[in-house]
Amino acid sequence: MDNPVQERSAAGWSLLRSTLRAQRRGLVIGVIVGVVQTIGKIAVPKLAQVGIDRGIVRSSGALWVWCVLIVAAGVLGAVFTGLRRWFAFRESRWTETVLRERLFEHYLRLDVGYHDRSSTGALMSRASSDLLQVQAFVVMIPITVSSVVLLGASAVILLLIDPLLTVVALLALPMVNVLAKKFSQRIHPAVMAVQQEQAQLASVVEETVAGVRVIKGFGAEGVQAAKLRVEADDIRRESMKAAFIRSRFLPGIDMLPSIGLITVLLLGGHRAISGRITLGELLAFNLYLGLMIWPLRNFGMTVAMGQRAAAALIRVNEVLSTPPAVVSPSAPVPLPPTGRGEVRFRHVRFGYDPERPVLRDLDLLVPAGSSIAVVGATGSGKSTVARLLTRFYDVNDGAIEIDGVDVRSVSLGELRSAVGIVFEETFLFHDTVAANIAFADPSASQEQIEHAARLAGAHAFITRMPEGYTTLLGERGFSLSGGQRQRIAIARAIVADPRVLILDDATSAVDPSKEHEIRDALATVMRDRTTIVIAHRPATIAMADRVVLLDDGTVSAIGRHDDLLETSTRYREVLASWAAQEAG
Repeated sequence: MDNPVQERSAAGWSLLRSTLRAQRRGLVIGVIVGVVQTIGKIAVPKLAQVGIDRGIVRSSGALWVWCVLIVAAGVLGAVFTGLRRWFAFRESRWTETVLRERLFEHYLRLDVGYHDRSSTGALMSRASSDLLQVQAFVVMIPITVSSVVLLGASAVILLLIDPLLTVVALLALPMVNVLAKKFSQRIHPAVMAVQQEQAQLASVVEETVAGVRVIKGFGAEGVQAAKLRVEADDIRRESMKAAFIRSRFLPGIDMLPSIGLITVLLLGGHRAISGRITLGELLAFNLYLGLMIWPLRNFGMTVAMGQRAAAALIRVNEVLSTPPAVVSPSAPVPLPPTGRGEVRFRHVRFGYDPERPVLRDLDLLVPAGSSIAVVGATGSGKSTVARLLTRFYDVNDGAIEIDGVDVRSVSLGELRSAVGIVFEETFLFHDTVAANIAFADPSASQEQIEHAARLAGAHAFITRMPEGYTTLLGERGFSLSGGQRQRIAIARAIVADPRVLILDDATSAVDPSKEHEIRDALATVMRDRTTIVIAHRPATIAMADRVVLLDDGTVSAIGRHDDLLETSTRYREVLASWAAQEAG
């Protein structure tokens, strides 16, 4: 299979088959129910035939008996139609749920680098609209199987009634198959294009909602509206191409089976008049032919639905088949239980692009229980230090150790429990204050939550909120001030109780006049804990025992803040540059 598109399509269908394999019991039940429903439908024309031939033409039996039997067969078909739909939708929704859970779990396993490169809207569309396409296809499986049984059984009965009339009535079927195959080939790329455009539209919508404050702050509503119009027009254009393909093929697929009805009326009528078939058989023949028309008409829709599902499966499988660049080791080494968080960078080299290293030869020891501030110009690799220590990325060369153990040898779960981060931009969830504080340990007691909030200097303003710790925060906590959000983030780190704490510019988003309040909370958290402070404000830097100046990807100077101010020209230049940026 040399065609890459065919290979991706095959991989997508393989994904669906493996998912459905776990549901085969429910699908088989749905198919069986559909077959019973089909038997009920097939029985009605036969009962009508016998009723007419015996009850009306020959008057050899009670007509009401056949009427009752027809009603009974109709009720049977109706009941099992409902059951078939219930099983079909149950299994299709289960497929959608399983795939969505797999996709979500894989999103979380994928490394930070993957998410840095990927569009949020595109990832969201795979977990929503693409999976809806798969769900819509799976719901058709029991329905399609019962339709195939209906077609086969009806065709056999028609042959038994009148072989010649059957051949004439079904002459159009091969043409339906030819049209359906051509339709399938043409509609697939068109559907893929529509779904790709929908992903781009989702990206614009997601960015607009997430960045609404920036958009309003710059009065850029028109800019975003123009972006949305472009993407919406692209979807309309691609959708119209797909609609044009459907308008060319579906009418033919829809019309050809109906030609058989006309043939039956002409030829069948003459054969009934000549006595070759009975009136009951002519009626039954028309009814069976009518039963076949809907599945044949529906065939084009099923093919189109299958193509949309195939396109969706390709996109879903693109994510699921992407291996995470950072994974837990197969045989993890536990961190020493008595370790207190000694951190060692051994000649670390790293670049987001390996050809352009950010860190060239970082060699640094942070003794357990001590604190160190990492200072440098923009792009010097300060935040990269934090990302490497938590294995958001892996070093290109060298090693990073915690308590003597290479972080690549530790399971990701244990490593990220041992290293806590308070980020520059605090992300709070749309949840209660208490749930946000206890995020790293949902089992934390109310006493632990309040203790952490007190240490972080957050208890006072939390108790003044409408519902205290049970107050529901808005999206990202924007209803709070920057300082309040940071203090909740600090309380979250206290509850996590990590061996190593990273403060990644944790005071930069706070007004300088309020910075001292955050510093007091940080000093409490830092006490007797290994802490790496990434900062540029002198007052925050001075909280650390030592300061490391990063320059050109390596340690340029190291010492106490006051000493470096006196001895390092480059250190003074970096601080002056940051001060000028804040003042500007």
